[in-house]
Amino acid sequence: MAAIEPIDIVELGVDDARAGLTLSAEAGWNQNEADWRFFLSKGAVFGLREGDRLVASAALLPYSAGNAWISMVLVTADFRRRGIATKLVDACLDLAKRRGLTTWLDATPAGATVYGPLGFVPTLQLRRLRLQKPQAATATRPLSAGNLDGLAARDGSAMGFDRSTLLSEFSARPGSRIVSDDRAVALVRNGRTARHIGPLLADRANQALALVDAIVHSETGPWLIDAVHSQEQFLNGLVQSGWNIERPFQRMRFGRLTAPPAQLPFAVAGPEFG
Repeated sequence: MAAIEPIDIVELGVDDARAGLTLSAEAGWNQNEADWRFFLSKGAVFGLREGDRLVASAALLPYSAGNAWISMVLVTADFRRRGIATKLVDACLDLAKRRGLTTWLDATPAGATVYGPLGFVPTLQLRRLRLQKPQAATATRPLSAGNLDGLAARDGSAMGFDRSTLLSEFSARPGSRIVSDDRAVALVRNGRTARHIGPLLADRANQALALVDAIVHSETGPWLIDAVHSQEQFLNGLVQSGWNIERPFQRMRFGRLTAPPAQLPFAVAGPEFG
């Protein structure tokens, strides 16, 4: 494609949710329109346009205690390799700096090579897994309805900061549910292409695995889960039960650690949310 004139960065609004969804669907990501509306209403989303067409995006989603998540860094195919993603991430970092926020993101291996020189440092690693084959609803035991306050408290301990606004919005969506079983609790929600399990908190790996097994046998798939790589027993158990590893993610932080997590989750809310 021939060179084009520079495109100014703009801040997007809620009416851009459909355009954002087109970008993430082109990349094969699992976000749905509700995810985009959450970013656009609760965070700051920057973009580039060519005429009326949205060609790139990046979002900064503030959480509590001086933390924020950078995600939805997307560039449509014919605008890549022009430094646009870096420019948009810089816009997120500039806003975070003005607000005094520590920023986090979950990067693909290619993305990590970009974010490292910007000053991001690696923390934990994730593995995205998919269970593609839909499973019949043949649960052998009922799942208990989880408690939002309890999930938010355990999630806050695992993250080092509170995300009750995010979890409340997730749990209120059609098709979402919080489930618990034997000291394990998880949130299950719809994505564009698959149901997503996470965050998932438990005392032990066998509890987390039992909860996942009960979830996937209680309704049809396909399923996605973003497991913490260092939770080896849990990750290996998923693979042994038929889950396939699709890709790795590297969690990275820019700025000081505001509070150390008290425990690790077994699975996270997703690379776009942390």
